[in-house]
Amino acid sequence: MQRKFSTHFNRKHSVHRWALVSATALGTILALTSSASAQEAGGLAQGGATALKPITVSSGQSGEEKKDSETVAAKSSSGASKIRTPLIETPRSVSVVTRKELEQRGAQDIIEAVRYSAGVTTGAYGFDPRFDQIYIRGYDATTVGDYKDGLRQPYINYGTFRTEPYTLERVEVIKGPVSVLYGAGSPAGIINKISKLPTEETIREVGVAYGTENRLQGMFDFGGPVSEENDQFFYRLVGLAREGETNFDIADDRYLIQPALTWKPDDYTSFTIYGLAQADETDANVGAITDPSGKVHDLRASDPDYDFQKVRQQQIGYQFEHEFDGGITFRQNLRYSHMDLRARYLSIINWTGTVAHRSATAIRDEMNVFQVDNQLEAKFDTGPAAHTMLFGLDYTNLSSSFGYGFDFTTTPAYDFDIANLTYGVSGPTPDYNWWQDEADLRQFGIYALDQIELDRWRFTIGGRHTWAEQDRARQFVSLGTNSYERKQDDAFSWQAGALYLFDNGVAPFASYATSFEPVTQRSASGAILDPKEGEQIELGVKYQPDGTDILLSAVAYEIIETNKPVLVDPLTLTYRSLGKVTSRGVELEARAAVTDQLDLIAAYNYNHAEITGGTNLGNTPAVTPEHVATVWANYTFAEDTAASGLSLGAGVRYVGETYKDTANTGKNEEALYLDAAASYDFAAIDKKYEGLTAQVNVRNIGNEKPVICNEGFCYLSQGRNVTASLKYRW
Repeated sequence: MQRKFSTHFNRKHSVHRWALVSATALGTILALTSSASAQEAGGLAQGGATALKPITVSSGQSGEEKKDSETVAAKSSSGASKIRTPLIETPRSVSVVTRKELEQRGAQDIIEAVRYSAGVTTGAYGFDPRFDQIYIRGYDATTVGDYKDGLRQPYINYGTFRTEPYTLERVEVIKGPVSVLYGAGSPAGIINKISKLPTEETIREVGVAYGTENRLQGMFDFGGPVSEENDQFFYRLVGLAREGETNFDIADDRYLIQPALTWKPDDYTSFTIYGLAQADETDANVGAITDPSGKVHDLRASDPDYDFQKVRQQQIGYQFEHEFDGGITFRQNLRYSHMDLRARYLSIINWTGTVAHRSATAIRDEMNVFQVDNQLEAKFDTGPAAHTMLFGLDYTNLSSSFGYGFDFTTTPAYDFDIANLTYGVSGPTPDYNWWQDEADLRQFGIYALDQIELDRWRFTIGGRHTWAEQDRARQFVSLGTNSYERKQDDAFSWQAGALYLFDNGVAPFASYATSFEPVTQRSASGAILDPKEGEQIELGVKYQPDGTDILLSAVAYEIIETNKPVLVDPLTLTYRSLGKVTSRGVELEARAAVTDQLDLIAAYNYNHAEITGGTNLGNTPAVTPEHVATVWANYTFAEDTAASGLSLGAGVRYVGETYKDTANTGKNEEALYLDAAASYDFAAIDKKYEGLTAQVNVRNIGNEKPVICNEGFCYLSQGRNVTASLKYRW
């Protein structure tokens, strides 16, 4: 069976040199900012106490978010506590990818958006544009860590909701368990994507892009006041249309429209309603051919003309906020989502000489999700301590229908001779003749979180109780058998953190958090497996010189996960619990606008992952690198220079070697990738061209394409990819 189906049910350079490069980059920034630190007296209140920014919460895009979008170093985030808090005062690790960084690097998908963030690993299954496959600190966040505007984009069978980077204002990577706020989740953390929502400022942008391979895209972004006479209604309308392919003849078509409307009758109330209609088409089997000798070929196992994966998704929701007298604020975040997926592909069953005999597979997946998150925030003092307390109640109801079918025999028309390549096969799509599932999942949670300011101390403590219930009815069509299973789980999750703010911008912190995640996989007896559980301890330090767009951090962590499901039989989809996985690591990260012209993002992650319970004791989990390092720099030439209007960017990504499977029978090679970008503002030629910009982005300049093998299946890495865009803002 094709690997992606099974894994979604399951969930030549020196390393030391790259550690040195990352550490040197952090040290360079520290040296460049020392003068700013020396002058931070202007940021001190009387008596030497730091003048701290107040904690604020707002629906839609806040003023702080707007400022963050203009720099690569965000100042605040609400992802770690659901309360907008300065990052320097947040006692846990958060990486924020701002709109400016997304545009500089020309991110085409969420994988590209986050892969320069510390602790993040991508490409565990090579190049696979069907799913945003992301690992955080060695743990999979692909399906359970996918969030948008504070609500999870759920997964239960095979399909996932997809998010287009052009529709986003920023992406937040919250590392480690956050079950206290969000309910069921992995110890990896979450990727919270923040949508473009209405703003009071007028936004007008249109653009076109072209790139690898024959990939043509048009997009627009309009927003602002509905009319000049009315200061209560604001709108945002984002759209995109794309046709073409990426590498390896993998389709990448997308059409979407994302409208939003905000009503602000006064300074204390806001109501934003938003929607999304999106249609995607890509391919369903992107795995590489492995011949009987074990050699992996630079060829896809399926046929691009036969293969497809079509996804239609719609979302509608609202964000409501009202501030009462006495420091009480109520917020409600509600969304309904629908996804419909249809896919078919070819997979190799057996060989005769150089001829691969293939059969066809078909998948359908439909999902309906209702979610609501109610929050009540209260601000009050108890003696010298200032509290911002959050009480919440959330509910998720998911229903799904799934079908899977395949040809039990090979079809001669689908034969593929690797010694005489021919493409363009056609043939029937199988019925859903193997099994069909009807599943429901309900989650209800109550939570409370207290953020405490006591002089220079910042404390966070929170707890949550989650109840989860799931029903699964499965019909094995070909066998004529049926099964039904109901699983009820509940768990208490908690987190705590402490941080101290020194006068010089240094902030050491410590945190602890737990996670809880009901699983849908079944054992050989037919019973749904026990929930996964996780916990994390963090010790770290942050540094943010006052008055600068610079944030440096260094963190040491330990994460333990238990009861992770591992696939036993892909035909009957039976699993077992792996046991316990422990990861210990160190992260370094720098996000800095070093000068008005120079932006620098650097990250290094050392992660030692080990199976510490169950089978394969002492081994390292598959595709989990010990070392990952990235550096991105972007320089914009000043207006008074000959190169005025020109901006140049360059990046380096290093991923260390990984094991091909949990049994540690072989290794995937380390890889080094080079990226580059160049943009030009035509206003430098003449002010009449103000707002017109051109940009070229090249990913993987060296066209490195290492083969990635994962638990018996092998995949191709993305080769060189180039895009060129032209945008006009007015």
